[in-house]
Amino acid sequence: MVKYGLDYTRCRWILPLLLGIGVIFGIIALAGRGWLESQTLPYVQQASLWENCRRPDQGGEWICESLMGYAWGRAAAATYLVGFLLLVICFALAIIAFAIDTLRFNFIRGIGGLLFVAAVFSVMGLVIYPVKFSSEIEMTGINMFSWAYGFAWTTAIMEICLGFFFCCLPNYEDQILGNVKPTYFYSSP
Repeated sequence: MVKYGLDYTRCRWILPLLLGIGVIFGIIALAGRGWLESQTLPYVQQASLWENCRRPDQGGEWICESLMGYAWGRAAAATYLVGFLLLVICFALAIIAFAIDTLRFNFIRGIGGLLFVAAVFSVMGLVIYPVKFSSEIEMTGINMFSWAYGFAWTTAIMEICLGFFFCCLPNYEDQILGNVKPTYFYSSP
């Protein structure tokens, strides 16, 4: 990618591919039931972004309660969902931007700005959820924020990092398009 720039056909799709991976991680986080789980026996608690489930004993049935009954539950879900939808929009815009033969660098910088806005919304939801969940819902035993919560944080970190890439890419427009003559640092003896 460094040698050929983004004009090289195989390398120009790296950033949209990373955005696509972020979208997949966001889907896993939204659909996953592992935001909070019991860490040790008895495994009696499991929660997602949408509901909290308990079972009275090890072999019993799960009793689930929606978190949408709480104002903080709706706020956490709404802010994370807005961040995810902005990520999906950025993914679609990146595919359009990189499919055009001549890259539109101002368009790419706008995608980076939108990714930062998506990251702000995602992080807000990811901070609201554990703070209010641990203070307002009674937890039994030792619990941990688990794999789906980790996927949600991975999505937010990817939004921040890709935002930097998309915003900084136009600074190297001439190098990417191959308009700069190489400089050799060679002195003859």
